[in-house]
Amino acid sequence: MARQLLIATRKGLFTATETANGWQLGDPEFRGVPVSAALFDPRDGALYAALDHGHFGAKLHRRVGKKKWVELPAPVYPQLQKGKVEKEGGGRPWPRSLRLVWSLEIDPRTPGGLWCGTIPGGLFHSADAGASWTFNDGLWRDKNRKKWFGGGYDTPGIHSILVDPRDAHRVTLGISCGGVHRTQNGGRTWANVAHGMRAAFVPKDQVLDVNIQDPHRLSMCRGVPDRIWCQHHSGIFVQKQSEAPWREVKGKAPSRFGFACAAHPHDANVAWFVPAEKDECRVPVGGRMVVTRTDDGGKTFTVLSKGLPPEHAYDLVYRHGLDVAADGASLVMGSTSGRLWLGVDGGAQWHEFAANLPPIYAVRWVEVD
Repeated sequence: MARQLLIATRKGLFTATETANGWQLGDPEFRGVPVSAALFDPRDGALYAALDHGHFGAKLHRRVGKKKWVELPAPVYPQLQKGKVEKEGGGRPWPRSLRLVWSLEIDPRTPGGLWCGTIPGGLFHSADAGASWTFNDGLWRDKNRKKWFGGGYDTPGIHSILVDPRDAHRVTLGISCGGVHRTQNGGRTWANVAHGMRAAFVPKDQVLDVNIQDPHRLSMCRGVPDRIWCQHHSGIFVQKQSEAPWREVKGKAPSRFGFACAAHPHDANVAWFVPAEKDECRVPVGGRMVVTRTDDGGKTFTVLSKGLPPEHAYDLVYRHGLDVAADGASLVMGSTSGRLWLGVDGGAQWHEFAANLPPIYAVRWVEVD
């Protein structure tokens, strides 16, 4: 089994491969084009890339093995009758056109099953490896959807899709800003399960409203799927039991604001975060790049900084910019400054693998035969 890294950047999709002589970085695919998400499907060896062509729209591509990339149809939003306008929670018109593919995940119920989370807030499903897409009307019809609003982008977006490994009909979504939604029946119906989260950026009477929460990133412990960690705009939260309210983590850390979150694949008490100064600033606290790890369910945090810049760092790590391998000890982290670090021993030591990449949007560990 060989290990690879998928590195989605503003100027293409890079792949790094682990060899006997160390890691080797390949030339970019889709050179010069922003890649918002990438996914490897071990079921058939397919690699998916979501592209952001700006004025020319979002596009999807698929490649199997060493074959050529094939363009897939992009998800299409159903349109309103002529003259009708929808508005989101901020009062702005809510467009029904694909702005960005923000998340791609496997649906194991069918051989080519895929989930696709997008901006402006629509969820799509494919049963045929991306050859066609079905709009998830059940989520779109949520009676409180008009309370959602953009978190960073102008309109809401689905950035986290967690498929329960015990039951693929049970899927959990993170929406900025629209809370945490869960289906128990494969997407026919949804419930907002953000109870316990708090939003510090709204009037006091709305702080606990589940429909306006901004979970920056959700990450599930696959060995204990009821344990889900959340890096939220207003703190760090954890759900310890299925359907239980979220609990805010109070352990001391440089900051409980950030975007990235990675749960240990087997140990439910372990998770990693990348703290930053919040809101307008969004840089490492005090200019010092660190990662924090909790080993006890959030009671305490260990600051991991060995091998990371100790000062004058202005790297922001986006929601999908941190990932942990299946061994639970190897990590990868990419920043907006084009730096890529590899972490060993659970992040106790970091090594800068690349320093001159384009701004990094997403990283993923991949294991291939």
